[in-house]
Order: sequence, then structure tokens, then C-alpha cells
Amino acid sequence: MTVCVHVPLGARAYDIHIGQGLLGQAASHIAPFLQRPKVVIVTDSNVASLHLATLTASLDEAGIRHAGLTLPAGESTKSWPFLIETVDFFLNEKVERRDVVIALGGGVIGDLVGFAAAVLRRGVRFIQIPTSLLAQVDSSVGGKTGINAAEGKNLIGAFHQPSLVLADIDALNTLMPRDFLAGYGEVVKYGLLGNEAFFEWLEVNGPSLASGDTQARIEAVRISCQMKADIVVRDETEQGDRALLNLGHTFCHALEAAAGYSDRLLHGEGVAIGCAMAFETSARLGLCSQEAPSRVRAHLKAMGMKVDISDIDGDMPDSAALLALMGQDKKVVGGQLNFIMARAIGQSFLTSEVPPEVVLSVLQDATGSGAE
Repeated sequence: MTVCVHVPLGARAYDIHIGQGLLGQAASHIAPFLQRPKVVIVTDSNVASLHLATLTASLDEAGIRHAGLTLPAGESTKSWPFLIETVDFFLNEKVERRDVVIALGGGVIGDLVGFAAAVLRRGVRFIQIPTSLLAQVDSSVGGKTGINAAEGKNLIGAFHQPSLVLADIDALNTLMPRDFLAGYGEVVKYGLLGNEAFFEWLEVNGPSLASGDTQARIEAVRISCQMKADIVVRDETEQGDRALLNLGHTFCHALEAAAGYSDRLLHGEGVAIGCAMAFETSARLGLCSQEAPSRVRAHLKAMGMKVDISDIDGDMPDSAALLALMGQDKKVVGGQLNFIMARAIGQSFLTSEVPPEVVLSVLQDATGSGAE
């Protein structure tokens, strides 16, 4: 079974195909976009060993020539040196403006390749083939591309919509449990930010998702993509509503920076911890009941996910240092840090009226560190 979510952005509209066996059928989906029978593929070392041969076999059978670049796996690849390497690869392969480049991998590869495609010849088309749950439900959809800076995550980038997204649910079977659950952090986020019924569905179906239920996985990815598509169509370049997709991310990005963008904390793990902290902050501000953060934490714990800063391996900075890191977030406007808060599960909103001392108190309790 394959389902399709359409992202109606006028001249930049595209389809997200979600189903089984899409990697093996990729050429039939890609061919209509090609002006000449050639593509270039960028992937990482982990994904290449698992999925590259399936993709290239499909292209070979269709007579589509291909060249590939395999980068190291991991968040540190989302950086200037690998962006330069990717753009140089495109130039050496003589990628033209009407050609198509393919991002095969998780969020790191999708963000990096999308940004390289955005800046090459002022914009070439690219196709996302996300192989992780996190990429399928979040980073492959919506056109946000970019790399990290030493000062913070995703501070360098561009909006550049893909031409097509192929989300092969079978690829999720090759994920380690930790990587799958990291992606599940983003799935839960959609329920928390705007769809209580979806969160209730996840409370029932989350365990079967994790254990490999294909139909449940297709449905979770479909709902997540549809929710993101609806928001992106309303606010493509994040002037308003799209910021809701950052629920939990202000905390998350600070934690990722503190962990050195390393495997100590995967992005989706940071999102899960960040969502729990955002609901805790909302409760302390009297915006939502104390039951809401308790319910969020209970579900994350039931899924075996990281919920607290103390769940992160190794030492983390104290509360004051984490608050300072939050000041580098992209959602700072006029020096004021904006937060996504919640009135209830499924009811989030953007506000700048969050006193730093309340955030600090949440961080202090989470880290066991006092104010400096």
C-alpha cells in the first residue's frame, strides 16, 4: 500500500509518497523529473551499505546514469567542510540547473544536500529519499535546508523545496531501536502541537509502531506529513504558524549544542526531552494543567525514550550555561527568545512572554544545578 500527501505550493508543489518498496521502484518516480537520463546521489556510509544498491539497481534498469558521493554518518557532517565537498562533487559531475540531485539518507544528508542544491547555480532541483523515521516525518518535508555552526544548530541555510519525497517504510526496518525512537520524538511532537486525537492514537499504537507494524507506521508517517504540509502551506518561510513545528526545539537545540552535536544526544531524543520541558514550563506558567506534562512524560517513558537531561550520557552544563545557549536559537527576535508553549495537549502557540527565571527554574530542576 502506498499513500500520497500533496504539498500544494503553487509552482513549488510536490508529492510525498509513503509506502513499501519505494526504493526499488524509485526510477519510475524519478524519471518524469529528468531532462536527461542522469542523476547524482549523496548518501552517508551507514545508509550506503544498506540501501544504495537497491536505488542504483532501479536506476540501472531504467537506463538512468548515476554518480554517488558517500559522506561520513553523523551530525558533524552537517557542516561547512562537507557542504563544500558536496558542492564540489556536483560541479565535478557537471550538474546543470535542470538536473536533479538525490538525497538518500536521514535528516543530516537531507538538510546538507538540500542546502547544496539551493546554492548550486542559484538552485537546482533535488529529490528526498528519507531512510530514517525522523527524516520521513520531518526534515524531508517543508524545504528547510542547512548546516550547523559552532554557535548553534541550523543557523546557516535556505528554504528550498524538494521536487519529490519518497518515504519507503521498509527502510525503517533497518534502523536500530534507538534511531527509530529518536524519530518517534518528532512523531509525538505533531500530536502535542496540534492534534490531541493523534497523540491518543499514539498512546495506543506506539508500541506496535516500535515493534514493526507496517500499516501503523504508514499511518503515523502520513498523519505527520499531512500536518506538516498543512502548516508549511500556510506559512512556508516561518513568519508565523510554521514556528509551531519547533515545539520542544528551543530546549532541544541548546541540549544538542551542549552535547557537541554528537551521538550522546540524537536530534529526536532532544526533541522528546524538549517537549517534556516545554509542557513543564507551560504548567509552571499556569497555561496548562500539571496533568499534561505528566501525561507527556508517561508516554515517552512507556516507549523507552529519553525524558530528562539526566538521561543524556556524560556531563552536561549547568542551567545558566544552557539558558545562554538557548539565546543563540533562530527564534530570537529583537533579542527576545520566543517559545512554543501549550494550553493543553494538541494546543500549542508561539509567545515571547516566558520569563527567563521560569525557564531557568525548569532547567535547574532538570540539571540539579542552581543559578550561577
